[in-house]
This record gives sequence, structure tokens and C-alpha cells, in this order.
Amino acid sequence: MARSAKKTTVTAKKFSFPQARGDMLVIGIYKDTKKLPQSLTSLDKTADLVLSSLLKMGDFSGNANETALLYPPSQKPCKRILAIGLGERKSLSLNTLRQAAGTAARNAQKLKTPNIALALHTVIDSKIDLTELGQAVAEGAIIGRYNFEDYLPPQKDKNSPINNLRITVIDPLASAARKISAGCRIGTILANSQNISRIVDNKPGNEINPPSLARHARLLARQYSLQCKIYDDKQLTTMKMNGILAVGSGSANKPRLIMLKHQGRRANNKSIDAVIVGKAITFDSGGISIKPSANMEAMKFDKSGGCNVLGIMAAVAQLKLPLNVIGLIPSAENLPSHTSYRPGDIIRTYSGKTVEIQNTDAEGRMILCDALAYAAKMKPAAIIDMATLTGACVVALGEHHAGLFSNNSALQKQLEKASQRSGEPVWALPSGDEYLEQMKSKIADLKNISGREGGACTAAAFLGAFVEDVPWAHIDIAGTSDTEKEKSFRAVGATGFAVRLIVEYLNALK
Repeated sequence: MARSAKKTTVTAKKFSFPQARGDMLVIGIYKDTKKLPQSLTSLDKTADLVLSSLLKMGDFSGNANETALLYPPSQKPCKRILAIGLGERKSLSLNTLRQAAGTAARNAQKLKTPNIALALHTVIDSKIDLTELGQAVAEGAIIGRYNFEDYLPPQKDKNSPINNLRITVIDPLASAARKISAGCRIGTILANSQNISRIVDNKPGNEINPPSLARHARLLARQYSLQCKIYDDKQLTTMKMNGILAVGSGSANKPRLIMLKHQGRRANNKSIDAVIVGKAITFDSGGISIKPSANMEAMKFDKSGGCNVLGIMAAVAQLKLPLNVIGLIPSAENLPSHTSYRPGDIIRTYSGKTVEIQNTDAEGRMILCDALAYAAKMKPAAIIDMATLTGACVVALGEHHAGLFSNNSALQKQLEKASQRSGEPVWALPSGDEYLEQMKSKIADLKNISGREGGACTAAAFLGAFVEDVPWAHIDIAGTSDTEKEKSFRAVGATGFAVRLIVEYLNALK
């Protein structure tokens, strides 16, 4: 069994906290709590006062995602109690609970405890919607537990990690448990869809190239009843998708344009609610303008935007959203060879606009400009693209926010709202005509790079020149798509950032 096949099940059930059963009970405690809240006092008595003793010792401060593992002497109500810090009470949010659930799942995996009871919300006295709470904790637990271990040998000894983790969110009220359960079902779909993106994104370039990515898309379409169309290099040549073809010209693995479609409206309703575009450079060496060798192995993550489209379309299909949504994945492998495109080349793109190539490592915008122009011809209500586009965005925002650029204020506000709900933060940046001016070429319509100043903004302005008058947004996920830093609630590697964000946006349209 591949490690990525491990299953995490999150459900809700009516149960009083002192009577909880299982291998581990998980509770939440606010920062600097001096006295246990009423909701935990009966549990403390049943557990031989281990919680109140913890607070008296002063070893646990309650900082967000801080943990303390307790062993009640009588093993009541269960063998272990895991206390997780929720941070400041005034700062509590759904994302606090999402991360705490991820922390709980990762601890359960390390402790090899296959059944845990989750009661993080027992200390919450604010008006958090219980359905949203259930969604958040299911997302956090399933996303948090995932580790990329597909290429490690399976462990068969009795101390090997667990394959199936069962998490039960408990609440003493049946009505509350029903609402939480409904949210858990939605959260499970979103989290598993985000993990679909991560599983493919984490795979190396010798396994994922444009043709094999297309095969993954076909299998996904078959599994979730999506329509799928793959355009190979010969068809791209006929279509004059010269931006995509140029970037892929140096590789033996020829480029592809992958299209997935969810028909959620009546068959005779051909309107398109959104086209979601994701950059998929399956490996980016920089081409002729080759990158430094240090950390080049991480360039397998230059396909993150395209992998996200796979996860988004899987979620849209499972949620049965009453929308018509198209996912577009332009995919190429950017390698140097005697057939590579060169600095100085002028490419006539699908839109008819010409682009002077000044750096072959600015390749993402070249495949995206063809896909965006193709999307614009469909006249959708909105186009949203995701791309690991610029190092400049990483310098500006680090790994904490993705850059958001848009030509439409209403669409920008909708995405910002979806960002808050999903816990995937974005930060709006400009991409107006002043930035497009920097992308003008003296010998073509545009050039594919400008100077160092405002690099994320000029790249976005370049993309915006290909969407005509369609409402459009670009999300630069260069800093958020993958991480080398393990956190208590998340593994290293691909993050699948923006899958939940985009699905939240689409869900609000229905």
C-alpha cells in the first residue's frame, strides 16, 4: 500500500466529554488559562485532576498548537489526553481549529493511536457556526495527517504507523453533533481533494511530465465523471499555441493542454461560470537561461498550479456544484537542448500578440498567456489562474500569503472573502497599466521580463494583457505552494494552497 493511500475518517457523534472513549481525547485550552472552564471540570475530575495539575505546574502556556500529552492514572475517560493550545481567546478563528485538528492528527499518527475523540470546541463560547466548525476540523485533520512517503519502503512490523485513523468529534448535544457531522462531510471532500493536488505535485520530474500529467487527468475525469480533453503537441501546433510549444521545445516530453469540464447546469445551458487555469511546468531548469544548481530539485513544484486544478475539479464534481466550470492546465517541461527556445526569440502567441524572449526562465507566463487567451474566447463569467510565477512575490510576501491580482474589484473581493473562509491567505497587489508599460518591447508587442522592480506586478500585468475584458484574477502561489519547514499541523512538501480557496469561491456562486 502506498503511504499516500492512508485513510483518515472524521465524523461527529453525541457523547459527553467525561465518558469519551478511545485511544486519545483531544481538548483545546486558551493561552494563559489559569483556571479550567466549567466545560472541562467534570472531565478533569474523571481524569484524576491531570488537567488542573497541568495548569498549576505552569509547563503549558496554551500558545497556538502547543501540545501537552497527559496520562490519567486510572486511564479514564481514555488512555491519553492531548491538550492543544488555541492561542488568545480573542484571536480564535476557524483556522485556529483547523490547525489544531491537524496537530491532533499528526500526533495521533506519531503515537500510533487509531481512534481519537476530538473535543476542541468545548471551550468555545463565541458564535462559531457548528457546520463550519465541522468542516474546518475535518479539513485540518485530513490535510494535517498527509505525509509524502510514496517512495519509502512499507513498514510491516507491529510498531509501524497506522493506516486508518478514525477521528470522532464529540458533543453532548445531538443537534450540535448533526450540524458538525454535516460540516465534516464537506470538509472531508475538500481536504481529500487538496491531497489529490499534493500527491501529484510531490512526485518527481522523472514520473510526472506533461504526457503523464495528462494521464492523471484522464483517470481523475473517469473517477469523478468529468469531461476531459487533451491537446497534444500536434494539436497545439494546429491551434498555434506557440507559447506553450516554445517552452516545451527543449524536452523529449512534449507539452500538453489539459481541459477538464464539470457540467453542473442543465445540458442546454452552455454558460461558463468560471475557467480555472493552473500553470504546470513539470520541471523547470530555466531552459537556456539555466537556474543555479542549488535547490533546483524543488523545481518539480513548478507544476503546483496545474495540480491544484486537478484537486479543484475533483471537489467541484463531488460537491455537485450547480455550475459550469472548466479547468485548464497548460503543461510543459522547461529543459535546455539544441531544440530549446532561446533568448532573443520572438514568439507569436495564440492571441496573435508577439512576445520577445529575454529570459527562458520566465516561462510560466508564456504557457499561461496561451491558456488565458484560449479561456477568454469562451467568454466565461470569470477566469482565475494560479501559478508559481515569480520569486519577487516570495520576496514580498514570504510563505505566509499568496499574491492576488485582478482587473475586477468585485471578483477580487469575492476571492478575499473566500480566502478568509478557507484559511488560505492572499494579499492584493497592483497590476495596472503602469506595470504593463514596463513589459513593452521595442521589437515586439511585449517582452517576457522587465527589471527587478515590481517583478510580481509586471508579471501579472503581462498575463492580464491576454484576458481581453473578462473578469480575471491571478494568484501567485510561488511562496505558498510548497514548504521545507514541517509544522505541527502540516508536513513538508506540496501544500495544495488555493484548492480550498477556489472551491470556497465557487461554492459561494451557486
